[in-house]
Amino acid sequence: MRILIPGVIAMAAIVVASNILVQYPLGLYLTWGALTYPFAFLVTDLTNRLQGPAAARRVVLAGFATGLLCSFIGTQVMGEYGPLVTLRVALGSGLAFLTAQLLDIAVFNRLRRGQWWTAPLVSTLVSSTVDTAIFFTVAFSAALTVIDPGGDVSWAAVPGPVLGLGPDAPFWVSLAIGDWLVKLGMALVALVPFRLAVARITAKVA
Repeated sequence: MRILIPGVIAMAAIVVASNILVQYPLGLYLTWGALTYPFAFLVTDLTNRLQGPAAARRVVLAGFATGLLCSFIGTQVMGEYGPLVTLRVALGSGLAFLTAQLLDIAVFNRLRRGQWWTAPLVSTLVSSTVDTAIFFTVAFSAALTVIDPGGDVSWAAVPGPVLGLGPDAPFWVSLAIGDWLVKLGMALVALVPFRLAVARITAKVA
């Protein structure tokens, strides 16, 4: 269990930081949390590469528990328009995190014998896409208002050009696409620390 502590601490730190930074806008379609959250996939992939899928799943569960705690705290903090974290946001966040991270582990494990970059890149691209789709659909889609009829997410349904350029769509679609594009970019950036960390730790073990 001791060997999992660095991964658990790193995952918990990323989840906590992302839950805080998501409250701060970065332009019109992003928050600062969009820049920190993708590193959760890096932690999962490093744990998977160095310690195997079982260890990676334990780290993910620790992150999931941390996320639940953050969501609970957020529901108790009142902002200008109500709780900082609504039921739909909490549900979407937890469901997206757990589903995407476990998918990341499965895809990574399937590809781990390929080129060093194949497993982390493909697994992160696939799981990030699923993460974005689940979270924004559950949290903001008008089709799922039955989840929390009292929660006001009408601001997310206001139509407008996608990312200010494309055809009209609910505002949350632009948020989702912006978030997804950042995750794709971070998947490429994360290959550098992934490669360096694996090489360094492997050299120490050897």
